[in-house]
Amino acid sequence: MTRTEEFEQLRSLLFSIAYRILGSVGEAEDAVQEAWLRYQLTPTRPDSAKAFLSTVVTRISIDVLRSARARREAYVGPWLPEPLLTDPYQDPERSAELADSLSMAALLLLERLSPLERAVFVLREVFGFGFPEVASIVERSESACRQLAVRARRHMDAGRPRYEVDRKVRDELAERFLDAFREGDVDGLRDLLAADVRMVGDAGGKAPRWGERFVGVENVARLLAALALPFASVGGVVESHGVNGQPGAIFRDRDGKVVNTWALDIVDGRVRTIRTVINPDKLGHVGPVADAWAVLRETNQARRSAD
Repeated sequence: MTRTEEFEQLRSLLFSIAYRILGSVGEAEDAVQEAWLRYQLTPTRPDSAKAFLSTVVTRISIDVLRSARARREAYVGPWLPEPLLTDPYQDPERSAELADSLSMAALLLLERLSPLERAVFVLREVFGFGFPEVASIVERSESACRQLAVRARRHMDAGRPRYEVDRKVRDELAERFLDAFREGDVDGLRDLLAADVRMVGDAGGKAPRWGERFVGVENVARLLAALALPFASVGGVVESHGVNGQPGAIFRDRDGKVVNTWALDIVDGRVRTIRTVINPDKLGHVGPVADAWAVLRETNQARRSAD
């Protein structure tokens, strides 16, 4: 097998490791590409391509995360991970861990860990690397890695949300919620939102702050109902689509360009959190990006005309 073939077999794993460490599709893709370049330039072929490439992509990701933290602290408004529509890496034996670690809520919890804790948690708890492998990758002792893993696991367990166990029930509820939204049905939305529902939006100072911070069933239901019909009247489409392993949606303008995405947290039979990414810098991998300001102007004009 050639180096290219070995790398291509491992590409999805490498991306999935990097994405969970970084929370960014673009940065994860860059880390994987840099790992490939280093693999090509290694004069002696490693005994294990997986061990070599996992080590390189993890170390690159840790370095990128350290430099990214300062930028994220200065970020305008709430920061959310870049939405991922499909995880390219699949492992039936670890499907639960992979799905759980991909959610927006889990990625935001990972943001609170140190870069080393985050890397150790991802390698050990999500992808099942042994402690000897983890220690070699992050250049720490096995004992130190075990301590890092314990601290990370404790923090993740303390903040981990309780998702709907039955995925079919969860997905059906999400579709009912999206139908109520498309219809501007305030009562229908109230019935499906948790009392303490939160709507959090990531615009990054580069797009309208559409639903940046709204809390409570009445506030969120009325906001959503006010947006839905005017958005549809200007050709907007709300396309049901999984986002980060959760039920969600992609909003498109009349030309099919991406306006924003939603990821829905569903807990105890209600929508608890709506996380929307509208920052155009975070949507390019989803598809051609719309001018959200223009869509907002049209939507507001349609709303005024309706009134």
